[in-house]
Amino acid sequence: MRNCLGRTIHFLTKALPALLVLAAPSAFAQSNVNLPGLSVNFGQGTDLVDTMQVIVLFTLLSLAPAFIILTTSFTRIIVVLSFMRQAIGTQSMPPNQLLIGFALFLSAFVMMPTGKAIYTDSVEPYMNKQITTTQAISGIEGELRNFMSSQVRKADIGLFYEVTGETAPQTIDEVPLHFLIPAFIISELKTAFQIGFLLYIPFLILDMVVASVLMAMGMMMLPPVIISMPFKLLLFVLVDGWQLVTGSILRSFN
Repeated sequence: MRNCLGRTIHFLTKALPALLVLAAPSAFAQSNVNLPGLSVNFGQGTDLVDTMQVIVLFTLLSLAPAFIILTTSFTRIIVVLSFMRQAIGTQSMPPNQLLIGFALFLSAFVMMPTGKAIYTDSVEPYMNKQITTTQAISGIEGELRNFMSSQVRKADIGLFYEVTGETAPQTIDEVPLHFLIPAFIISELKTAFQIGFLLYIPFLILDMVVASVLMAMGMMMLPPVIISMPFKLLLFVLVDGWQLVTGSILRSFN
């Protein structure tokens, strides 16, 4: 019995590869699936310059989300929304995913004119092979520069020229990107913190009133946050807070 079982296993082991080889061509012949091909060449025929260009391209693609976030209105919007959530006192409501998604859609609304100009003047001509890659990149850079130039403060740009000791240019169009982008980020953070401070004031006053009432009633062991949170939510709903905050954010870019 053992010898018969061993012979059967040995036969299947020898015959299975042959059966797979015979069946594979017919199976692939019957399927009409067109698989994409990828050619990788090492050794002779490869150019180190081409390899470095591919590495630089993938590096830029990996950093593209950071550039999009830091050179658009997303920074100001997400910081203001985070301040709004902390001012109300709800640490995880709305959740981070909702705030980020809302900030992305508001950023798309604010950046729509810039996006249309980029697509019309740079992306579409490049796809139609009317301009070169360098011209398309220059057009995209120019539109983003126009947006950042309209929001950045001159004092923030002057900070980097003061640190480096270089002479400041006469116009903002002559400011290089490695000066303009960090200055733009500082300006966005400053504006966001100013809006956040104004958002905190009514809720801070409400906290102070609730704390004074509790102390006058002798309920010093009861945390004022527990009592003030429902009133904060009621106040926020009565004044239509999300509309006011969204309107304030959008008007701050004009």
